[in-house]
Amino acid sequence: MKDVLYDQEWAASAENAELYYMYRDLYLSRADRDRLRDQGLRYDITIIPPLMLGKEFVKTAGHYHPQVPGGDVTYPEVYEVLEGEAAYLLQKEDLSDVVVVSAAAGDKVLIPPGYGHITINRSNKRLKMANFVCRDFGSLYEPIKKVGGGAYFLITEGFVRNKRCSQASPIREVGAPDLRDLGLVRSKEMYPLLRVEGKLDYLVHPQNHLEVFEDLLAL
Repeated sequence: MKDVLYDQEWAASAENAELYYMYRDLYLSRADRDRLRDQGLRYDITIIPPLMLGKEFVKTAGHYHPQVPGGDVTYPEVYEVLEGEAAYLLQKEDLSDVVVVSAAAGDKVLIPPGYGHITINRSNKRLKMANFVCRDFGSLYEPIKKVGGGAYFLITEGFVRNKRCSQASPIREVGAPDLRDLGLVRSKEMYPLLRVEGKLDYLVHPQNHLEVFEDLLAL
């Protein structure tokens, strides 16, 4: 994480610590395990305790997703905030669009193709979130690591641009989108959707569902 932090002076002397926890490939039953695997999906939970990394709010390392084999569309991912509050920093790889999606408990956030993402816990409460994602790829951490973090850092004074990302567009801030057409209802946990065959196919075969991602990050 030291490579992607804003406060390098703090990082230089900081002791090693656990910043967040990722629990991957979870399921409630063997039947659910088989359903997830048959559909090419994975269900994870991430927990980010409230911390300050020097002047910066605690965050994930951030990553991009690879392209679907044989196409030019990258894999999406869907998150659900279970506890706390999250700020999802989404950015295109060329940084022509940078969006912050604010989400609270119950909100769902869909990371569309073409965007990398970093999750920030900017509250004084534990952030717990779940995600569905295609199980057949590895995340790409290097593009964010090589420039020392995301296009922007969230510090106590607000968002500040990464000096190594001078070409980044100004931040757009939006709320969590309405995704009820996908069965992602604010008052219901999304886990049971794995039991509806084909309901999450847009995560595995996004090239067949491009309409799902249209205007997803509009103001």
